[in-house]
Amino acid sequence: MASPDKVAAVAEIKEKFENSSAALVTAYTGLTVAQLKELRRSLGENAQYRVAKNTLTKIAANEAGVTGLDEFFTGSTAVAFVTGDPVEAAKGLRDFSKDNPALVIKGGVLDGKSLTADEIVKLADLESREVLLAKLAGGMKASMAKAAATFQAPLSQFARTADALREKVEQQGGGAAAE
Repeated sequence: MASPDKVAAVAEIKEKFENSSAALVTAYTGLTVAQLKELRRSLGENAQYRVAKNTLTKIAANEAGVTGLDEFFTGSTAVAFVTGDPVEAAKGLRDFSKDNPALVIKGGVLDGKSLTADEIVKLADLESREVLLAKLAGGMKASMAKAAATFQAPLSQFARTADALREKVEQQGGGAAAE
């Protein structure tokens, strides 16, 4: 029979899985408490980094309906539960692991899809959601301006042609009146 502490821990981890858009699994052996504190800060405000027991985390993930993570729950394991932009957390893990090779990204899950360590690094290479939205808006604005210029071009060309024709008629009409 499971102890009440373990049942409570599983329920807490299960809730984190259910409320997260992504969960990134790492190995942290060899990191000091100060380094773990620095890592938690580097993940941003929308991620919680939690050291967890493999068995309890595996049970919680399965109860939450999260699949594809069981292979990562070996050795020292910690999970970054991301509630906001997963790119920011992935960048934090990638950058921290460059400076601290003791941190190993094992894999994770994003919106129900299992991710390998390489896919998490690729995710970290993406620009943030806000930057991508700004680029999209800029591209749409440029397209709209280009379309407006295209629609306006025939009108301005017609106006220039009409003005040139008027000037030509005036010159011919002015020359005929003088004779």
